[in-house]
Amino acid sequence: MTSIPAADSERRPPLIRLDSVQKSFKLPDGTVFDAVRSLSLDIHEGDVFGLIGKSGAGKSTLLRLINLLERPDAGRVLVGGRDLTTLSRGELRDTRQNIGMIFQQFNLIQNASVFDNVAFPLKIHGRHTREQIRARVRECLELVGLGEKIDSYPAQLSGGQKQRVAIARALAPRPQVLLCDEPTSALDSETTRSLLETLRDINQKLGVTIVIVTHELSVVEVLCRQVAILEQGRLVEQFEVDAAPAAERATALGREIDALVRRRERDAREAREALTASPVVFLESASEESVHA
Repeated sequence: MTSIPAADSERRPPLIRLDSVQKSFKLPDGTVFDAVRSLSLDIHEGDVFGLIGKSGAGKSTLLRLINLLERPDAGRVLVGGRDLTTLSRGELRDTRQNIGMIFQQFNLIQNASVFDNVAFPLKIHGRHTREQIRARVRECLELVGLGEKIDSYPAQLSGGQKQRVAIARALAPRPQVLLCDEPTSALDSETTRSLLETLRDINQKLGVTIVIVTHELSVVEVLCRQVAILEQGRLVEQFEVDAAPAAERATALGREIDALVRRRERDAREAREALTASPVVFLESASEESVHA
């Protein structure tokens, strides 16, 4: 499975469609908090899609609606053309095999080895032989660069390694979609950069559609092709990250992302110019040396 060019994906039906979804929570004081308000959104196959917004904007709730970890009060959730809100418990369990999820705090089983953590989603459905499970676990760990940690335990791993194990576990059932809820917020900048490269590799090599919630705009700028900005449970802006805007973005977050993209393009241009100029400097230096000789 390979990633799909953006132009092609836009002509296809969306892989994920949220149709007027709503979700409210009753608070301890008796008031009602509207986390997601009649929100519609399309995400295409092979995309890397960012969900951003201030704290309380509804990002994580919206992400959890996609695999029905939170069931919407109204609206439809379609994945691969199937409305998840109409499925039986057994059908939903089977469908979730196609939707992997990774969390901010890794959610690993502490007293289980790396092998057993990654094998867990394969074992609970009982459809694989022991050899198939072992082969798939090794394949997923190699994919995230942790093949040598197969017999280790979570307590022996760094934060970045734990998150990689969580990614390998999510990939084990061969999902079409990977949902990521603040996967880098507990990591330092260098580990974050490495993890984003891993997610980009997974998207490009396997064609897995990635939906990522983050409060770090640099994560969106580096990884995402599309971004949706939420405010108070509503979708207020959506755009292609690398596309030049026809007009100024509607939100401050959108303008900040554009500034990051322009800075990256400027740095890349300056690096190319420096690389192009360096042979000239070398030749001039060599010529001067020959004259002195």
